[in-house]
Amino acid sequence: MTTSGPTDDSKRPRRPAAFAIDDGPGPKAPSPPAPAAAGKPRQPQSFEDSAVVLTPETEDPFLTPGDATLADVPVASPRPRRFSFAGLAAGAFGVLLSLALGLWTDRLIRDLFNRADWLGYLAIAAAAIGLLALAAAVLRELVGMARLHAVQALKEEAEKAAAETKPAAARAVVAKLTALLASKAETARGRATLAATEGEIIDGSHLLALAEREMLAPLDRQARALILGAAKRVSVITAVSPRAIVDLAYVIYESARLVRSMADLYGGRPGTLGMVRLMRDVVAHLAVTGSIAIGDGIVQQVLGHGLASKLSARLGEGVINGLMTARIGIAAMDLCRPLPFKATKRPGIGDFMGDLTPKFTGGDAGR
Repeated sequence: MTTSGPTDDSKRPRRPAAFAIDDGPGPKAPSPPAPAAAGKPRQPQSFEDSAVVLTPETEDPFLTPGDATLADVPVASPRPRRFSFAGLAAGAFGVLLSLALGLWTDRLIRDLFNRADWLGYLAIAAAAIGLLALAAAVLRELVGMARLHAVQALKEEAEKAAAETKPAAARAVVAKLTALLASKAETARGRATLAATEGEIIDGSHLLALAEREMLAPLDRQARALILGAAKRVSVITAVSPRAIVDLAYVIYESARLVRSMADLYGGRPGTLGMVRLMRDVVAHLAVTGSIAIGDGIVQQVLGHGLASKLSARLGEGVINGLMTARIGIAAMDLCRPLPFKATKRPGIGDFMGDLTPKFTGGDAGR
């Protein structure tokens, strides 16, 4: 028979306990809240305002990512047309030169008739053909300028129609847009959709948004392909060309070709003078926004992706020239697009960064 002796407390596991530590005369840390009783929910507690620190929106990395400036390309707009004394002087001297040329032609034809009648008739026929060709060229330039003006006027009308509550102005804008893009096969489905929903949409802004998505979205994809192709060609050519003058000449050629292609895509189809005016507006926009020279902003955007240690100097210059060409294309897109970007996203420099440097910026990821 065994007798039970006193229980050995040293063999039992010690239960956890809390101990208060005195840190001296300094401020004491707040004591932790008492644990909730089993089966009872924890009571709500209040916290001091100083314990909660809110991060400002300007310092929030999720609201302002590091490459957010890649998409911050200012919207291009045509320069306002003002009275110019230089233009007046050029017109006056042009009239004077035309009169002098007419007098010289008259004297030449008279001298040819004095020599032989057939020479005089030949000169008259040549002068008539030249005048007809000149009139046709002038007419074509005037039509091209009128197209560009119609595109800009349509954009202004769309801005005003979107702010109105009645759909009459928006329907007029959509009708003009349909007539402008009637020759584009890419807009056939969009025109059919707008025709099928005619009269069903009573809100002007919604009607304009539908027209932008259905008719301009296919053209926007082609415009992005044009910009990307030009930027890639400039990157490659300027990276391998031996001379800086070759780089400059090719960039000018590719930029002019891109601007003309952009105008033709959106129904502008400018002539020579219209093309000169459009290029002047693009260059003026880039000069105002500080994009003509390769500034520190674009260089940091490129080098910030780790290209400084992976690209050679020539290849880095090619990438930067490609980004500059993309910026010219975006400005031309702003000027030639008949409607402002509202329902669809406006492209930015960041949209072309991954395509120009896919191996270094992760452009091939997910492909």
